[in-house]
This record gives sequence, structure tokens and C-alpha cells, in this order.
Amino acid sequence: METVDTSRKALLINLEESIYGSFAEIGGGQEVSRHFFISGGSSGTVAKTISAYDMVFSDTLYGKRSDKRYVSESRLLQMMDFEYNNLINVLGDIRDNNTRFFSFCNTVSTLNYKKDNEAHGWLGVRFQLSPGGEPNDVVLHTRLLENDSQLQQNTLGVLGVNLIYACFFNYNHPNIFLKSLTENISKDRIEIDMISMRGPELDYVDNRLLAVQLVKNEMTSASIFNRHGNVMQPNDLLYKQNIMLLRGSFRPITYVGFDMLKTGFSLFKKDVGFKKEKTVVLCEMTMNNLMSTGEFDERDFLDRVDILCGMGQNVMVSNFREFYKLTVWLKRFKLENIRMVIGALTFKNVIDEKYYQHLRGGIMEALGKLFIDNLRVYIYPGKEKNDNEIITVENMPLSDNIKHLYKYILDNGFIVNIDNFRKEVLPYFSHIVLEKIKNNDPEWETMVPKFVSAFIKNKKLFGYN
Repeated sequence: METVDTSRKALLINLEESIYGSFAEIGGGQEVSRHFFISGGSSGTVAKTISAYDMVFSDTLYGKRSDKRYVSESRLLQMMDFEYNNLINVLGDIRDNNTRFFSFCNTVSTLNYKKDNEAHGWLGVRFQLSPGGEPNDVVLHTRLLENDSQLQQNTLGVLGVNLIYACFFNYNHPNIFLKSLTENISKDRIEIDMISMRGPELDYVDNRLLAVQLVKNEMTSASIFNRHGNVMQPNDLLYKQNIMLLRGSFRPITYVGFDMLKTGFSLFKKDVGFKKEKTVVLCEMTMNNLMSTGEFDERDFLDRVDILCGMGQNVMVSNFREFYKLTVWLKRFKLENIRMVIGALTFKNVIDEKYYQHLRGGIMEALGKLFIDNLRVYIYPGKEKNDNEIITVENMPLSDNIKHLYKYILDNGFIVNIDNFRKEVLPYFSHIVLEKIKNNDPEWETMVPKFVSAFIKNKKLFGYN
């Protein structure tokens, strides 16, 4: 795919006679509209620019904020509603019949003077792909990673031009659309952690797949869907919450995974207390797991998400192979408490030195990053294949040079054993269930919850015939 220079993108839009619209930019200057002015021919594209920087002006134009934040998705949608409707009401009957109207909006917080705030923003475009047609929306959230507000503003301008260009020229190729957003922007300058596309000409797009592609393309480290299957900006779901997280393949979720969720959550409620509005449970899958065959199978992924969401679970996809990297990422959201449910067989690998040879501090560095003050690990007992011994925190297989370190972790309550587990379901590994499904062995139905087996049979998932 050829990379088009930012100035050329703006010029190509300016020269396209059918594209005409308005710009509303709050908090990061008018960097996007500036590109169209300096590229030449802007009178062919720009109907209006505005920066309602004063809060009173902003509230007067766009209404009171529904969530009391100026830099939020809800505020962006208020801006898009007002600006697009205003554009159509003023010019809809005046411009020629070939005009495709658009409104670009953003609300952004760049670094302040003390550099102690979160630099991020919401960008969106409401646009017609056919003259007189119903509009489509593209909305995204970005984190600005540079350590200078002027650099962040420049990056914001490039991103905005890329977004408008993609809406008109790449809308029918979602993955090309995504990749084009970061053209002329290096990966260390921004992170795009949420995107949503909707509208009459975009109804073929599954936003869950877009979210996973963000992770796959290394545009973000993790994407999240709520229990209804809707893509969420991570901060909106996680900020200052109590969370419990279970990592797995969930291909499919078996009685073991179900029991890990159930017993882990029972312990979680006793441990940190339970307030529904302050509690989030996440089922996490890694890209490493999703691409275990070397390719990303979109249908297979959506099947797993549908099952988990059907069970009322939030779903997270990340590129964190190591658990300590997951903890580092979670710290960003100022969580009250973090609890991870990890199977004993998996945890045996977590405390194996060989996985941390790339770190200068080795396993000491990894465990120091993993076991932050508000994190505890719930260990779900496990059993090796063809072995009757059940592994718990008390008899965890350890190399001699790790035993003292492990004792410290155990004695200080960083790991806690789950006691009320179902011993009879321990052999029900996902890969065994999957093999039985493919071999038409009906025993697989006894190894998964009834909702899961019914879902698999109705949808003919995972090779079921």
C-alpha cells in the first residue's frame, strides 16, 4: 500500500469538488483544519472551522456534558450532532446535488505545563458517501505519547487528516483504513485504543474485528468488549474499578474455565467486597493464542467472544505474553484492586526463570512488576495429564533456587489458593474438548456448560457437524 504524504492527502480532498464540510476542534488547537488551509484549494472543502475553547461557549453550543468530562466520547458525539446538523440546515439546499457533506470533530487534552495530565483525545467524522445520503460515523480514541504539547498538536493534525482521507477513500477496506490512520506517524507517537465505524455504508463492518486488528497491527496493546459485545475504550470500563481477570483460550470455555470464574469470583467478593458498579470481570485472550495456527481466524475469534458475552462476561484481547506486562498496563487505570485467576499449571511457568532471561533483572524484575501492592493471584488447582496428584500452592513444583522467593510471595499473601474447586472437572482442557468435537465424540457435551454446548451445536462452531 502506497503511503500518501499528509499535505497531498489534504490537497486531494480540497480538489475533490464533492467533499465539503466543517471542522470543530477543542483542546489541541486547530491543527487538522490548518493542514487543509496550507495545502491550497481549501475553499473547495472548508465551510467552517471553530474552536469553542471556552467551557461556557462549548456548553452553549453543544449542551451540558452528560458525563461531566470535556474529553470523552459522549462530548464528541454531541459535537458531531450539532456540527453536522448545522451544516445540513445551512447549506443542504444551497450546495449543488453532487455535494457529500462531512463534519470533523475532536476534543483533546494535550500535555499541560506541569506535564502531569493524561494526553489523549477523541476524534470523529460524520460523513456522506453519496450525495443526499444518510451519514456514516467513524469515532476513535487516541493516546498522545510524545513529551511535548507542540509535538502532540502536530501529530494530532496528521492523524485528523489521515482519518478524513480514510473515510472517503478507504472506507470499503477496513484493515487498510486502520493502517492508513498512522501513515506519516511513528508508533512511539500515538496509540489508538478504540475505533468504531457505523452507518448505512459501513454496516458490513464488525467493530470487534476492528478492535482486534488494532492489537494485531500493534496500534494498541489491548482492546476490550463489554458483556454486550460492544467495543469499549479501556479507561471507560476500568478506571478506578476492582477487577478480576481470567486468561485463557476459551476455545471453547469448559467446566474448568467456568469453575475458575465462579470460585475465583466467590473469593474475590470476600476479599475486596462487592459493589456492582465498581466491579469488572474480564476474560482475556492473547494474540499469541488467537494466532496459534499462524493466521488470525476471524470467525473463530467471534465465536469465542459470542459465547463469553452470552455468559455475561467482558472480553479483552491483548498482546501481553507475560503476566507482568499485563500488570504494568493495568496500573495505568488506577485500579482499586486487581485479582488474577491463574491455573496452577500455568503459574508453574510464571515462576520459571527460563522465561525471563531477556530481562536484566531476570525473574526478580518480572515478579517485582507483577506483584504490585494491590494485586493478588488466585491459584486454581490443576492436575497434569495421567497424574493423579493435584497441584496447589502448597505443593507447587519448584526448582531449588526459587523456593525461598516463592515462600516470600506465599507468606505475604500475594498468592492465594482456591479451595472450593470441582475436582472432577480438572481434566476438561479446551484442546481435549475441541478434539472430541472434531471427532464427533459426544462426550464433549459433558465437559462444557449446557449453554456453551447448545450454542456450539446451534451455530455449528469449532467443526461441529
